[in-house]
Amino acid sequence: MDAHDGGCGLRRVAVVGGGIAGSMISKSLQFFAHVTLIDPKEYLEIPYGSLRSMVEPCFAERTLINHSHYFTNGRLITSPAVDITESQVLVADGRHVVFDFLVVATGHHHPTLPTTRTQRLHQYTSENERIRGAKSILIIGGGPTGVELAGEIATEFPDKAITLVHDGPRLLEFIGPKASDKALRWLISKRVNVKLEQTIDLNDVSDGTTSFQSSKGEIIRADCHFVCTGKPVASAWLQKSILKSCLDSHGRLMVDGYLRVKGRHNVFAIGDINDIRESKQGECAKRQAKVAAKNMKMIMVGKESKMESYVPISPTTAMVSLGRKQAIAQFSFTTMSGILPAFIKSRDLFVGKTRKHLGLHPTLLD
Repeated sequence: MDAHDGGCGLRRVAVVGGGIAGSMISKSLQFFAHVTLIDPKEYLEIPYGSLRSMVEPCFAERTLINHSHYFTNGRLITSPAVDITESQVLVADGRHVVFDFLVVATGHHHPTLPTTRTQRLHQYTSENERIRGAKSILIIGGGPTGVELAGEIATEFPDKAITLVHDGPRLLEFIGPKASDKALRWLISKRVNVKLEQTIDLNDVSDGTTSFQSSKGEIIRADCHFVCTGKPVASAWLQKSILKSCLDSHGRLMVDGYLRVKGRHNVFAIGDINDIRESKQGECAKRQAKVAAKNMKMIMVGKESKMESYVPISPTTAMVSLGRKQAIAQFSFTTMSGILPAFIKSRDLFVGKTRKHLGLHPTLLD
């Protein structure tokens, strides 16, 4: 058993998950409490930079950050959590991490992510080689991931024949039809072949597959393919834990207005794992981490009455990048596309901003 308490009478905080939300709250609390960050990986990946890293692997040098570079005053356990009791997190490597406060920030399930930053960089190099070596590319899924990947490839490699297959009646269904239509027209202008209301049976697809049959019987030939459909939230490990009754029908942890798991005074859930109704973009994860950190501090110092309620970002606000020089932005008052929203997001994809929030230089590597 690992009964490490950090000394100095500090409260013990266990953070499970090292994505944007988990990393931000670990950094925020590391000098206020004894924080243990539990993550299967040695690094944080800034997820909104991942698609550009596929077409430009050197971009990943800034999007992949070893936890030790920003989390300098806590303990890192590189192993997945497997269970939770009233006072401990059980880890796959056999350790039991005692906590006074728990933060669950496991996001979505990504089974293929490697343990080390170096291995992840090699993955991006391999994906880039697949793209460069292909004359034709199939993208399955027309949500933000599929549309942004199509935009990155079409911009960087205009000679590639790209087909995007989406099961819905329009792209980017999480935003309004005007923004969706702008994205469709932009992709068509880049010679991307968009097929709506069709699916590809993924059970018949493997890495070497080059011939794909759509639900309408159409044969699509592609040298390589990328699956960009939604991934389930990473909550299967909670199904037998003390938090199993706190999961909704989608496997998300139900939280109150302070981001505490309902019925739990000392357990918070932030990021994609909770049931807050918003677009679940990186900015939302940052805001949730900030509010949860403040609320935890207020409880620790006996000022629970001063906790802050979390206000979700309006579902009408969203931004989708289309390569380096174009983007679509939807706000509550208007929808725009072109260079202006690209200036806000597409040049750097908010990677430099996120690095600064972690106390790192936006462009220079450590």
